[in-house]
Amino acid sequence: MLYFTNGIWGARCRKSARRVLLGETRSSGHAYSVRGARESAALRQAPHGLPSSRLVSTILFDLWVEAWRKKVAKGDVIVVRYADDLVVGFEHRTVAEQFLEEFRERLAKFGLELQAEKTRLIEFGRFAAQDRKRRGEGKPDTFTFLGFTHYCGTTRKSGVFTVWRKTAKKRMVAKLRAIKAELRYRMHEPVASVGEWLHKVVVGYYQYHAVPGNTDRLCVFGQRLRRLWRLTLSRRSQTGMLPWDRLKPIFSRWIPSPRVLHPYPSVRFAATHPRWEPYA
Repeated sequence: MLYFTNGIWGARCRKSARRVLLGETRSSGHAYSVRGARESAALRQAPHGLPSSRLVSTILFDLWVEAWRKKVAKGDVIVVRYADDLVVGFEHRTVAEQFLEEFRERLAKFGLELQAEKTRLIEFGRFAAQDRKRRGEGKPDTFTFLGFTHYCGTTRKSGVFTVWRKTAKKRMVAKLRAIKAELRYRMHEPVASVGEWLHKVVVGYYQYHAVPGNTDRLCVFGQRLRRLWRLTLSRRSQTGMLPWDRLKPIFSRWIPSPRVLHPYPSVRFAATHPRWEPYA
């Protein structure tokens, strides 16, 4: 049984990270400000020199969780962190609950706290679906991390458990809104100029989001993008909406079709561990 906690917290420190973590000093003279000396006075007024509006230093979390894993944790513990966003996996639920409670207490000592709406414990993993089905519960919960919604699933050919990822809805909506605003700004530019810019945007979007299992979401993104461009082109005149047949060659030239650009997890793992053979 695997449980995850996903959290975001505030404050940043560099030189004082280890001392604050280990409780060696109040570190009021070591607070770090990314905005320069102008904020140094305000920073020193915060508890222990840590402003609540900053991001926690990566050192702060890494040192504490490594010590906690060696001294307290039982069973497997998986920690995945990027900047201030993290996911922690546990083999036992009791260990997950203990970690979350102690982590909150540790942060509270320095005036920090986890963001409540983004911090939760969920049942996730290889046996989550069958365990929940046996208890008469629904499908395992999902969680969003680094712009992807992660959910339990199986491979299409062999039926082996895998973690599938799809673009988070909020991430896609935000990107489409930004593109819509830029298309409106470029409304009267030549079609080739707009198409060249849009091609770069779509290729960059695919470079990050074109992971295995996310092709359907990428197709939806491309379809909505074509609608936005069609609407923008139609507003350039008073002749009404342009027909799709007329715009199809333009879309085919500037908006590429999605394809998987990232390797499957089994392939990536096999490259790191040559003796391990991926599932067929």
